[in-house]
Amino acid sequence: MATNRLDLNLLHVFDTIYREGSLTRAAKALHLTQPAVSHSLARLREHFNDPLFTRQGNRMVPTPLARRFLESMRPGLTQIQSAVNQFHAFDPATQRKTYSLGLRDILESTFLPQLMKRLAPYPELDIVSQRVARREMETQLAAGKLDFAVDVLLPVSSQTGHERLRRDRLVVLARQDHPLARQGLDMEGYLAARHVLVSSRTEGPGLEDFELSRLGVHRDIRLRCQHYFAACRVIEETDLLLTMPETYARLLSEHARIAIMAPPAELPAIDVHLYWHMAYEREPALVWFRDQLKAISQ
Repeated sequence: MATNRLDLNLLHVFDTIYREGSLTRAAKALHLTQPAVSHSLARLREHFNDPLFTRQGNRMVPTPLARRFLESMRPGLTQIQSAVNQFHAFDPATQRKTYSLGLRDILESTFLPQLMKRLAPYPELDIVSQRVARREMETQLAAGKLDFAVDVLLPVSSQTGHERLRRDRLVVLARQDHPLARQGLDMEGYLAARHVLVSSRTEGPGLEDFELSRLGVHRDIRLRCQHYFAACRVIEETDLLLTMPETYARLLSEHARIAIMAPPAELPAIDVHLYWHMAYEREPALVWFRDQLKAISQ
């Protein structure tokens, strides 16, 4: 490893390449040309006497040394960036920025259309939506690979900030000509019917089943699947019922022959929360974007 001093700007380039996984995307995020980023990477490689990143397909994958360096370097770099960012305003009309959002499929469908409509006046702003495992969410936020995540209420550390964006109640769906859609849904009819449960898990109850259990009753699950869209297609063709969040149910009902009914008992609502890392809480570009997410959720 070279012993000469390392330019602080090179650390910012290193962090951006690590976060973006691509020299092209890193150059775009840094407002530099790709040759300039490549030159900076060459200087870093010479300094550390290590490739730092190797190309695997379309991604630049960090070496073990790069990973170790990032772990020790990032806290200090984050503090410097946070201190500097406090003194710089963000102008969404003129500044280029790519925001990275962690969204599950149901939330993509309800959030992204409204978000992109709201961002239409700002052509320099790009969005990357990705699904991140819940156990990795805090790590991704801390590493700067995610700017924000939107999910149900989760247990998080004090390093992760969060606030509720909206509360979504549960409703029951059936095909439009289902007998229960015509005569009305009561507990007797709900329990007599068979049901679809949407869950990423292969076993265990759904949120609504906990409340039913508290009431001393249980329902008959005929189908367990992973996605509400598929479940909705199923109930269009069968007598099965589907219990799901109302916001997405209303969206699906625009393109499906389904009836939406109130549940036969008071079921717990689903709180949808916005998550971010506290180290970046005051960064102007992220403060502005957080306000946009809150606005479309009202």
